[in-house]
Amino acid sequence: MTPTPTAAEAKLVSLGDKCKKDNYAVATGLLLYAGITDWLDGFLAHKYQMTSILGTILDPTADKALVGTLVITLTIQRLLPFLLAIVIVGRDLLLSLKTFQRYWDFLIPSAEVRPTTISKVNTALQLVLMGSTTISPLLPGMAVGFGLYLEYLQWTVAMTTIWSGLSYIFLKDAVHILSNAH
Repeated sequence: MTPTPTAAEAKLVSLGDKCKKDNYAVATGLLLYAGITDWLDGFLAHKYQMTSILGTILDPTADKALVGTLVITLTIQRLLPFLLAIVIVGRDLLLSLKTFQRYWDFLIPSAEVRPTTISKVNTALQLVLMGSTTISPLLPGMAVGFGLYLEYLQWTVAMTTIWSGLSYIFLKDAVHILSNAH
């Protein structure tokens, strides 16, 4: 029996499927909806002090899944450069493996990964890039100007992706030790 997909899984599958079928208007709408609900969730969690350690894991995981799905799909559709996809997906995979290893190694103290400022900026820029890329096929009359904007945004995202990845490696406040194992 196939398990029923969660709402987040359904959004990801639907977003990827809409891009694969060249239905960029719906894909852009779904991405906008996902971005707004993600922002609202974070805003309300902070406003009402309803944050949790599980939330610090699930929220960035959902962001990575959303961006990763779109990066791979849009690269297959030849709307994003392959090297940019390697940078974005590679950084997320490396950080996810490092984080996953840390959470499941019971010999290491428990830790909470705190998003760095550049990481938050990077996620926002990645989402702007994904939205701009999904809408670009709908703007054929603006191809030259919009193409230059996309190229600039792609370079910017590549730089912030590398910068944010390095920030997790070199900044001491990115990982907060919660307890010591004895």
